[in-house]
Amino acid sequence: MKIAVAGTGYVGLSLATLLSQNNEVIALDVVPEKVEMINNKISPIQDEYIEKFFKEKNLNLRATLDYKDAFEGARFVIISTPTNYNDETHFFDTSSVEDIIVKVKEMNDPNTIMVVKSTIPVGFINNMKKKYEIDNIFFSPEFLREGKALYDNLYPSRIIVGEKSKRAEEFAYLLSSAAIKEDITIKYMNSTEAEAVKLFANTYLALRVSYFNELDTYAELKGLNSKDIIEGVCLDPRIGTHYNNPSFGYGGYCLPKDTKQLLANYKDVPQNMIEAIVKSNDTRKQHVADMVLNRNPKVVGIYRLTMKSGSDNFRSSAIQSVINILREKDVQIVIYEPTLKENEFDGLKVINSLDEFKNISDVILANRYDEELADEADKLYTRDLFARD
Repeated sequence: MKIAVAGTGYVGLSLATLLSQNNEVIALDVVPEKVEMINNKISPIQDEYIEKFFKEKNLNLRATLDYKDAFEGARFVIISTPTNYNDETHFFDTSSVEDIIVKVKEMNDPNTIMVVKSTIPVGFINNMKKKYEIDNIFFSPEFLREGKALYDNLYPSRIIVGEKSKRAEEFAYLLSSAAIKEDITIKYMNSTEAEAVKLFANTYLALRVSYFNELDTYAELKGLNSKDIIEGVCLDPRIGTHYNNPSFGYGGYCLPKDTKQLLANYKDVPQNMIEAIVKSNDTRKQHVADMVLNRNPKVVGIYRLTMKSGSDNFRSSAIQSVINILREKDVQIVIYEPTLKENEFDGLKVINSLDEFKNISDVILANRYDEELADEADKLYTRDLFARD
């Protein structure tokens, strides 16, 4: 079976890799460098399992810049293009998804089914069906972690498909048969409900992050042992120990934009909690900045821009929001980020030498702790209590 995947970020590339074990997969992207890397079996993103599969598996996968090459004759076109949140319209920018829908429609192949994997507003698929007078489209949410996207496709928590049909079952079988995990829970529902599942699931995760961050803020300001409190709370099996490690705030590809999108979807619905989750994240970042400023540093060193350990993603990382707050206070900021080849990031100096970085910094700000900072305990500010995730 020929399958096309539009977009080669975490979602698209992990799915392309997964499905190319058993099918012909053509990955479409607009960035020539990414296409070249994939065709040379080099992963353009940091993901242990994708890198491993590229080296060790005989994958039937190639990438292209030509959408006709990708789409013609494809049974499924998986759409995994970016949908950034627009703070002015208060909705996802779904133009990249619509662009693919239009191009697939131009193919005029009744056997081609579009499966949207990009995160979209509730009601998007129904709107597309009406707008473009099509029926060959449904939504299937992804639940992947940055840096572990292929792993999470090989061992999925669940597979949700936004349609109750034979073609939906066909698509679910493609995913489940390529996975390693057995007895995977598969849930079929309408696309509108599936769209809601994605946003509500991510907003709940953001809620947990915010909850333990606010617990940590309280403990820090009251002089209490935050780690002891968290461990005591999480011994309750109804609460559990997942997503309980304090940070500078939730960030990355999904949680910031998904929480804002869900809040926008609540426009005519009574709520308090959803808005509080969004506001809590801003409050936490301000608190972190305030704690750093209380030390009256001349130079603040930012240790890593990445969202979390094992990821190469800077996008919407919480540390960048903290940086912006500090910049308003005219604090000199330097950055240590070994994945950056440039000597500058957003107008700030990047220092490639860790020793030089340590020497020049009065305070070292680290969202996630690393042992290479152990000798700078007096300078270090981090809320990473468990040295993980």
